[in-house]
Amino acid sequence: MRSPPPDPPLRTPTPRTAAATAAALAVPSVLLLLLVVFSWRPLLALDGDIARTTHRWAVDEPGVTQVFRVLTDWVWDPWTMRALGALVVLRLVRRRSAWWPALWVTAACVLGTVAQQSLKAAVGRARPVWPDPVDSAHYAAFPSGHAMTATVVCGLLLWLLQLYGAGRTLRRTALAPAVVCVVGAGLTRVWLGVHWPSDVLGGWLLGALVVALAVMTHARLFGSERT
Repeated sequence: MRSPPPDPPLRTPTPRTAAATAAALAVPSVLLLLLVVFSWRPLLALDGDIARTTHRWAVDEPGVTQVFRVLTDWVWDPWTMRALGALVVLRLVRRRSAWWPALWVTAACVLGTVAQQSLKAAVGRARPVWPDPVDSAHYAAFPSGHAMTATVVCGLLLWLLQLYGAGRTLRRTALAPAVVCVVGAGLTRVWLGVHWPSDVLGGWLLGALVVALAVMTHARLFGSERT
């Protein structure tokens, strides 16, 4: 019986590169957070203009709105994205016995969720209110849980492909649906009138920051060693 081919060597960013990426994401993340907390008027005005426009489109296009409701409730729902991450973690453990990367992905997803819910409670930003709503949502607005969760899960899965030396074709193939998920998860929330645009931008930035911090700590602890 032929033995399976050995796993390709793991490829990880250098600690310096990972740290620089995390720092670059931290600056706009903190800046946007402060602008939201202190209710910076130009940001609120821009949020309001965009939200009113997209809500008018949502009311005028009920067919598109219904499709977006299905996507946001089932495909890009945070629990769906977390389930996707859990399936990948289980595959890593069963097929490769890769405990450390599996635990790293799990820990990053958990910490991302904790950070998201903590910020929602601390900031306490109200969601948009419409006389003719097309959808509803609970909890505070900032940051968008859909946008942040999709960014964390998709970012970590793309990192795993790089970590295990996936070919360029596979990485590019995976990148396209990952981008669609992340962008779509955010934009549909604005279209449905349950988030301000800056909530979604905050979710994207903070989600990317969680991924960068996870990659940075992994690179610092393990470097290019096999996990």
